[in-house]
Amino acid sequence: MIIYRNTKGGFVSDVRSNNIAAIIENAFVSKNIHHNNDAEYRSWANSMQYLRNVVDVNQIDDECQVAIEYQIPLTSKRVDFLISGIDDHNRNNIVVIELKQWDNCEKTQKPDIVKTYIGGAVRTVVHPSYQAYSYAKTIESFNQNVQEYNISLHPCAYLHNYDEINRENIDCELYRQAIEMAPVFLAKDTAKLTDYISRFIKKRGNVDLLFLIEEGRLRPAKALQDALVSMLKGNREFFLIDEQKVAFETIKTLVHNSLREVSSNSASVGKYTVIVEGGPGTGKSVVAIQLLCDLIKSGYTANYVTKNAAPRNVYFEKLRRNDYKKNYIKALFKGSGSFVEAGKDVFDCLIADEAHRLQMKSGRYNNKGECQTREIIHSAKVSVFFIDEDQIVTTYDSGSVDLIKRCAALEGSTVISGDDINLVSQFRCNGSDGYLAFLDDLLGIRETANKIMDLDYDIQVFDSPSKMREELRKKNEISNKSRMIAGYCYNWVSQKDKSLFDIFLPDDFKAQWNFSDTSTWAIDEDSFEQVGCIHTSPGLEFDYVGVIIGKDLIYKDGKVCTNYLARAKTDSSLKGIKKNRNFELADRIIRNTYRTILSRGQKGCYIYCEDTELSKYILSRL
Repeated sequence: MIIYRNTKGGFVSDVRSNNIAAIIENAFVSKNIHHNNDAEYRSWANSMQYLRNVVDVNQIDDECQVAIEYQIPLTSKRVDFLISGIDDHNRNNIVVIELKQWDNCEKTQKPDIVKTYIGGAVRTVVHPSYQAYSYAKTIESFNQNVQEYNISLHPCAYLHNYDEINRENIDCELYRQAIEMAPVFLAKDTAKLTDYISRFIKKRGNVDLLFLIEEGRLRPAKALQDALVSMLKGNREFFLIDEQKVAFETIKTLVHNSLREVSSNSASVGKYTVIVEGGPGTGKSVVAIQLLCDLIKSGYTANYVTKNAAPRNVYFEKLRRNDYKKNYIKALFKGSGSFVEAGKDVFDCLIADEAHRLQMKSGRYNNKGECQTREIIHSAKVSVFFIDEDQIVTTYDSGSVDLIKRCAALEGSTVISGDDINLVSQFRCNGSDGYLAFLDDLLGIRETANKIMDLDYDIQVFDSPSKMREELRKKNEISNKSRMIAGYCYNWVSQKDKSLFDIFLPDDFKAQWNFSDTSTWAIDEDSFEQVGCIHTSPGLEFDYVGVIIGKDLIYKDGKVCTNYLARAKTDSSLKGIKKNRNFELADRIIRNTYRTILSRGQKGCYIYCEDTELSKYILSRL
């Protein structure tokens, strides 16, 4: 969808008359699309003046076409500015321009990531060049007309207010790869940007390129299909065994048959919702990734969706194998809040992993949309939900089998579920279903027959957190697949000052939370010293896991008890509990949290408890 379209000459006229912002605003209203009225209106009024100066030159013909606010297929993201035409060799080109009103930014230690003041605070965001490049790659990967008409996309970023004195913060070696893919132009680079555009855009040509972009059929490009298949081939991280393979083939057949039925149904578009239940370590994420790759290989539009970024980032990194050219694959991995503005059935399939973590509303302030589960079902012909209701760990978590079924009914989607596609057998904790039953009984979640830990699984309780860390370090040196995880009982002070530590325990133990450093902590080579939490470990697994149980879980009066007041002040997972007095939910969340993190290790679990009585109790059960 394009909000504003015109010739270059028409665009220049609209800007000169100071009408451009109002015209764009009215276009949003006419299309019944919500936007940030005040901020975006000011941005259009300001930025388009600078762009007019860039394109109002003789070497770019007045009949070349301009588009403003183009919604990228299969996303809620919009491209700021497009200009289309042909070059001296009659080749079809579109220049993609990402506009920023920044006057400065801060470098970080992460490629493609900067910090700048936006939205009333200093925030961590992607580099504008990377943003422009990723947008162009997403269009290229899914718009069939771009592929068939050999339309070349040329992304760049234009920071028209950016002070030259701060160039080193935005245009430096750390961001070189992104800048090579999408040049960045600052306040004094107007002439350079004009030269860049005019290399590709001379005159209009015989084909309406913007129409082709807007109306192009959505299908994954052959290059994308091949890239995913090649990266998956031989990747042991995603190898299916036993029940995983059975479940995958069953789900795959259901989805493919459903999509073929939908495609052939011209009278009315059918919709299907698949529900796959499975506990920790049953292989939900592995099956989900395999299904994603299979659908893309078959030419369907599909996305892997999670609420938390950590699983998306980890699986993406495992797939791409450090190949920068495959960065556009990241477009296949979406946050659960990405579908607030998505159209009906724009995707062939959306695969929601960790569906129990889905929320009602989206956005930084939980003020967008109405229900993420329903938005996913609304946006896809076939939606697949992988869910474990016993892993709900925050008050925001709303995902449930019942909610999925209710949303499916509201969207006219047929529900497919049952034992044939549920995942039951454990492929973690040394393959033992009994370990989860033992945890459920130990933590007081449900009574089971597994009172004693009589399993071939390395579980140890330590009286010193430092000793636990050293033993875990030895395991990590073997394969870099061992990490520490803690209950959220320690304030995140390193968020604002990375020289500070977050976790202090006896025996001179101190550590930082991992999320003050990286979202790929689970696989980074140098991330062992950081401690993960429930928000950065769901869906992930390790060889060995070291769990720090905080004072929110104690042993008192002969039973395991919870204390939500012991949670950190920076923890938002129990938000609203005190006000709503929903102490039963708080109790459930805390127990589920420890059930989840205590089941992350395939070969073993090491435990340190702040409460010595709890340590004694766990030891008595081993």
